[in-house]
Amino acid sequence: MMLWEFLLLLPPLLAGSSALDCMEMPGSLKQIDASNGQVFGVNTAGNVYTLYGDSWVQLPGSLKHVSVGPAGVWGVNKNNNIYKLVGGSWKKVTGLLKQIDAGGDVFVAGVSMNGGIYCLSRPAAVSVNNASTLPWVNTAWQNIPGKLSMIEVGTEGSVYGVNSAGQIYRRDGITKSNPIGTTWTQVASFLCKCKHVSYDLGLLWLINDQEKIMKCRI
Repeated sequence: MMLWEFLLLLPPLLAGSSALDCMEMPGSLKQIDASNGQVFGVNTAGNVYTLYGDSWVQLPGSLKHVSVGPAGVWGVNKNNNIYKLVGGSWKKVTGLLKQIDAGGDVFVAGVSMNGGIYCLSRPAAVSVNNASTLPWVNTAWQNIPGKLSMIEVGTEGSVYGVNSAGQIYRRDGITKSNPIGTTWTQVASFLCKCKHVSYDLGLLWLINDQEKIMKCRI
């Protein structure tokens, strides 16, 4: 597939707006995740892919959600079973989750079928052989203004999200003393109609409502 570039120009909206220099990538995905230069994704058939150069390479197995980060590559299948990629194959981990994220500092977080929030600590996340259960850490959650259908936290702490209209937002003002940030800035909204977003190393990876994949430089 021929790659093409275009510039997404936005009107000033809400707390601000920005333009993205984007390139359409080959293939189609329903979910994507990027970290430390690695990109993984899942299509509607449950096939799992990773990006090598500008080409998608299929991995063994079937998942509904995949995540990559400092804790490795993790995923969950249609039965909510949890897996970690070890030596090129998927190793099953005890527990059930409907969604998982490995973007933390060598810890893994996930959401169960009834909405429970779970966190797998450093030792268990690094060595799945020692995880007889999936221990979770209960912490306080602080509400942030706004509504999103999905949210992405980059490895270095950048936060992006997509709302029900397919508009992309970036959370600004995040510091160690104020981790919840201050404002949402709209990014590439009305032309995108996005369903999913992931951020890594100055790149936004977007999936729109037609499951097209866009690589955008911030």
